This record gives sequence, structure tokens and C-alpha cells, in this order.
Amino acid sequence: MASSLSASSSPEANDLAPASRLARLLDGRRVVALAGAGMSTESGIPDYRGPETARRARNPMQAQQFLHEPASRARYWARSMNGWPRIAAARPNPAHAALAALERAGRLAGTITQNVDGLHQAAGSERVVELHGALARVRCLGCGTIEPRAALQERLIAENPSFYRWGTALAPDGDADLDHDAFTDFHVPVCLGCGGTLKPDVVFFGENVPARVTEAAWALFDEAEALLVVGSSLTVFSGYRFVRRASERGVPVAIVNLGPTRGDEHAAIRVDARLGELLPHLAATLGA
Repeated sequence: MASSLSASSSPEANDLAPASRLARLLDGRRVVALAGAGMSTESGIPDYRGPETARRARNPMQAQQFLHEPASRARYWARSMNGWPRIAAARPNPAHAALAALERAGRLAGTITQNVDGLHQAAGSERVVELHGALARVRCLGCGTIEPRAALQERLIAENPSFYRWGTALAPDGDADLDHDAFTDFHVPVCLGCGGTLKPDVVFFGENVPARVTEAAWALFDEAEALLVVGSSLTVFSGYRFVRRASERGVPVAIVNLGPTRGDEHAAIRVDARLGELLPHLAATLGA
């Protein structure tokens, strides 16, 4: 049975009491973090299932759409061209810094992240397994060549200046909502080496996490004597499976998230709080 702590209680309960209770559970144990999109919302990057999701609900890009529907691929890149500058400009928030501090202090073995924004590494975390890839890379589906997303951005704008618009709403895919769906005139750049189809080096909905990434994630998970879930609803199985495995092994699970999660029944402690407020207190309590 989870022990739930409400973020709507007094400020002292929000900050100090939950951090102290988490610290008592985690202290003396080798901790692995499992991070979700809630880690990055305080850096201005929206999520799919957070408290604000219903207000701006939209369907995520599906792998089969991107791969087999040229119009869907053009729509993605047109939106991505507008959303990328704000993803590239995003900076780590105090929650990212706290995980990095815990790792430097030897309190955290590493982080398995569902995020694709690179903010863990930007904050100083070194042992990071990116389950769903990284938006900063673009991969050719033909020859496998990797191109920096920043370089592709220059080509996208040069070839489609009329589609480059500021003031659009940033979306969870790292793209942006545009005012229309008329993308027939949008030119989708191809691989400079072989002319193949370019895809962001991320796992779209409907795709499997690459085997090598899964192996790296399980290897890090196997070091855990406690699993700290931060900012994930655990709706997607690629993250939830780690909580389920921890429960099967008797590894204590601590969950910090705004709102309920799929893994709450497995949690030894469940804290409903803003990560940017609670994680720095946790790091300080653990001496990081």
C-alpha cells in the first residue's frame, strides 16, 4: 500500500516532510531513478499526461504514420521546424540539478529516462539511459547516418521559409501546433549521403525501444536497491515494466509525481509534489 503525501497541504509538509520520508527510504540503498516527462515541464516542455494535458490534448505521432504517410511526415517536420528552437533553448530546472547532485554524491547510480530533451545530461548527470532516444539527433532510415538536429534545422528553414512561424504552441513531440494542415507544399529534406528518409532519433508511439537500449536500461536497473520514479504517470509500458519488476524483486519503489500513476499500488512511498521543489530538498537531506 502506497503512502500518499498531498502537495496541497502546508508548505512545510510539501517540502520538508516528504523529502525526509523519501530520504529515510532511500538512505543506505543504491538508488536508480526512472524519469518521465514531468521532469521537464518546469523547463517549459509540455507532457502528454500531466495536469494541463486535457486542455491541449492532441494525438502523438504514430510510427506507421511517419514511415508510410508522406503527408504525415511533412506535417511532423513542419511542426518540428517551429518547435525545435524552444526545445534547443530549454534549460535544466532544479529537479534535473538535484538528480545530478545525487549522482555526484554517490547517492544515485544513474537515471533511466523516458525523456528525449537531453536535459539530464545538460544538468550534469553522466549515467543516463535514454529509453526513447534524443531529439538532438536525426537518423537516416536508409544508411543509418546520424545528423545533428541543429544542422537539419538550417536546411528545413532554408527550404521552407514560408512555414517558419513563431507564436505557435509547443507540443510534447518537440514540435509545435500550426494553424493549418496544408502541408502539400512543404519540402521534407532527405539524407545528404544517400537520399534516404530522415527520422528523429526517437521512439515514436507504436515502435519498440531498441534492444541495445533496453539491455542498457535493465543493466542499470539491476544495480538498484531502490527505484525512485520522478515525473512519470507510468502509462507507457516501457517505463512501467521497471516498477513491476522492482515490485516482483522486493525492491522498494518511491514515486514523486503530480497526479496518480499506474504504479501507485507498488509504491512504498507516493508523493504528490512539484519535482523542482521536492527533489532539491531530497538531495540536501541526503547530503548531496
